[in-house]
Amino acid sequence: MASSAQSGGSSGGPAVPTVQRGIVKMVLSGCAIIVRGQPRGGPPPERQINLSNIRAGNLARRAAATQPDAKDTPDEPWAFPAREFLRKKLIGKEVCFTIENKTPQGREYGMIYLGKDTNGENIAESLVAEGLATRREGMRANNPEQNRLSECEEQAKAAKKGTWSEGNGSHTVRDLKYTIENPRHFVDSHHQKPVNAIIEHVRDGSVVRALLLPDYYLVTVMLSGIKCPTFRREADGSETPEPFAAEAKFFTESRLLQRDVQIILESCHNQNILGTILHPNGNITELLLKEGFARCVDWSIAVYTRGAEKLRAAERFAKERRLRMWRDYVAPTANLDQKDKQFVAKVMQVLNADAIVVKLNSGDYKTIHLSSIRPPRLEGENTQVNVTVDYIRPASPATETVPAFSERTCATVTIGGINIAEALVSKGLATVIRYRQDDDQRSSHYDELLAAEARAIKNGKGLHSKKEVPIHRVADISGDTQKAKQFLPFLQRAGRSEAVVEYVFSGSRLKLYLPKETCLITFLLAGIECPRGARNLPGSVQEGEPFSEEATLFTKELVLQREVEVEVESMDKAGNFIGWLHMDGANLSVLLVEHALSKVHFTAERSSYYKSLLSAEEAAKQKKEKVWAHYEEQPVEEVTPVLEEKERSASYKPVFVTEITDDLHFYVQDVETGTQLEKLMENMRNDIASHPPIEGSYAPRRGEFCIAKFVDGEWYRARVEKVESPAKVHVFYIDYGNREILPSARLGTLPPAFSTRVLPPQATEYAFAFIQVPQDEDARTDAVDSVVRDIQNTQCLLNVEHLSASCPHVTLQFADSKGDVGLGLVKEGLVMVEVRKEKQFQKVITEYLNAQESAKSARVSSCLRSPRRCWRGAGGLVFWVPAGPISPTGHVLFSRS
Repeated sequence: MASSAQSGGSSGGPAVPTVQRGIVKMVLSGCAIIVRGQPRGGPPPERQINLSNIRAGNLARRAAATQPDAKDTPDEPWAFPAREFLRKKLIGKEVCFTIENKTPQGREYGMIYLGKDTNGENIAESLVAEGLATRREGMRANNPEQNRLSECEEQAKAAKKGTWSEGNGSHTVRDLKYTIENPRHFVDSHHQKPVNAIIEHVRDGSVVRALLLPDYYLVTVMLSGIKCPTFRREADGSETPEPFAAEAKFFTESRLLQRDVQIILESCHNQNILGTILHPNGNITELLLKEGFARCVDWSIAVYTRGAEKLRAAERFAKERRLRMWRDYVAPTANLDQKDKQFVAKVMQVLNADAIVVKLNSGDYKTIHLSSIRPPRLEGENTQVNVTVDYIRPASPATETVPAFSERTCATVTIGGINIAEALVSKGLATVIRYRQDDDQRSSHYDELLAAEARAIKNGKGLHSKKEVPIHRVADISGDTQKAKQFLPFLQRAGRSEAVVEYVFSGSRLKLYLPKETCLITFLLAGIECPRGARNLPGSVQEGEPFSEEATLFTKELVLQREVEVEVESMDKAGNFIGWLHMDGANLSVLLVEHALSKVHFTAERSSYYKSLLSAEEAAKQKKEKVWAHYEEQPVEEVTPVLEEKERSASYKPVFVTEITDDLHFYVQDVETGTQLEKLMENMRNDIASHPPIEGSYAPRRGEFCIAKFVDGEWYRARVEKVESPAKVHVFYIDYGNREILPSARLGTLPPAFSTRVLPPQATEYAFAFIQVPQDEDARTDAVDSVVRDIQNTQCLLNVEHLSASCPHVTLQFADSKGDVGLGLVKEGLVMVEVRKEKQFQKVITEYLNAQESAKSARVSSCLRSPRRCWRGAGGLVFWVPAGPISPTGHVLFSRS
């Protein structure tokens, strides 16, 4: 029970004040606080308590906006330290208090004690003892409480504390800054590093007023990525809270108001700053979402630096439990089983840029639309993808302005961890759909789509480019006999041509798009007889032959909308081209025969693929499946084959060695086509000089031919082998055989006039026959060094001895002396002989083995070969002397110790 006290200005006899309790919500100044009760079903009641008998300095006040002549009022000396003393001591703590006086205006004065009873610390006495408050003038020490205040004040004076210290206290007056001239620059200058702050006011659950330290900027901070229910201001000036607005505000107040926090300044919106407030006990943004007091907002979630996925996960947590704002929430895919919501399927067809047809494990086909994007066109590939259904948009009837739509399954489709929709948006090939804030039927990766679109807009890609949209004209010559006749000679000379399968009519009849020629053609597979499908005839329908549908489906699954290579051999009377189609090194005609979906046609006898077709047909016949289900094998007479001895063929051709690899393979150019290459390079460089590529405009893709600027500053033809990043692109110089890692800025599009169709790549890879490449790294390097000095950038004679899976194995001779290079390596003891059993090689193998025995007997050392090739430098290091300057291909002759 608090002792009786007479408050200043009161009248009447002594009374015993009632002890009341509360939790300190806010410290208004050094002598006034706001306490609140315990929450019961909503925000609790509050009341302001002013400390009796003492006075502390007034805090700064901003001039009212409605009074143009008013001026800002600064802090009084020691006012802010007094406020901070109470804030740090009382905020969030339980106190007890007694009311000693109440003015007609409703202001209450009393004593405040820290704790549950009056035995706790007397706050007024603590302030006076620290010199942060003084006794009110005219107060006489006529009771124990006032006597104690008088003693505390005398002690503070003696110790020269606070207001009793020397000086006028000007150093305690804050230089408050209420406005920021350039908010964007202010935010960027902090580089998203945490800033110490005190939360001074909570407007609603997601908007606060913060004092940034140590520079005393008073700013409004909106929490990035979320929005809480707000208080709607009515015409009469009153405020009407939206559902859960008061609860959300109390949730933030009870945790942050006048707490020491850190704020990450992330962006700005007018004079308001977007940021994230971090408290030692957690992130208020995520807590508000998790408790159902806020929802994610698309316009600011992109600037949230701690991971937008965390906000979405917190919101999803509240939705699933239907907390507060989400009490009536219904998930867009609530009626789907997990197996229907997530599954792996095979892409069969790309209908357009946001719709694909997939084949499920059950064999059924399903149309999938990409969630939340609106694209003009899509590029696709027949492969395995992961599908996550985000929502199902129900069918809608047609209106006067909107056509009817069937039910759509909208999903996120990924391949190799890459979101197809995000990839399209990032390239500017699609835009992100904007939804109403309460519309949850959207992509589960909606934030990533928004971020990708922002990057595409910033970089001016695709639809966001300011350049004119290029016009693509495609000539459809399918069925046009006259145009087909004009194209036939060109396609025959071109050899293998790149194509994209646009449509599959049957197992052996397809429609192709040739990108280089920008034309559409009808293509028939050569060498096979495929079952015919059903056809519409005048007045009737001709039924398809057995297994025609299976053959069509097989071809569709294998090549529809895939990149392939075709060899055109001839054309029929209807203007359809006939030839061979290759995909990933496989011949489609052979595959159809192999799977018993086609038979070999007699016209295949003239083809180089005839043996492969016969072999595939024989294997299919043995299985007796599909078209061979009723096949009966005919007895054949046994014929004893007569083996003919094969002689070694020695037909050397002149070549120019351009590059030697670390595994002792080498690249050569054919001397006969050397002049063609020189002429092409000269014309290409002149063309590039007239029309130089725009730096950064080329986006490299693996397997694509391009031009690359070598270290000598000249442009060469190259192929992209790998793209690590825009700064690290691995290229292979197709005419010289060397490799390099370049930034994409040093690459450009290969002009069509100098493509591999005009002149095939001139660098061909070979390996030495009859020798073993050393496994030891030092020994292998010695052998490579020797070969580099002897044959790189020189003309030699080459003979193919035998083939292997990697490249042909050859013997190489010096053009002048006709000496065998491989044999020379054996003689010098740099390599061992690879013994082969073929009879035609026995003579040359014997010569190699004799050289190897001589090297062993002479104990030839790989480090002491010829005095003209090495010299001993300082410290005993042996350096190999290069045989000439750096080669045009950039192979540097290196040193060894």
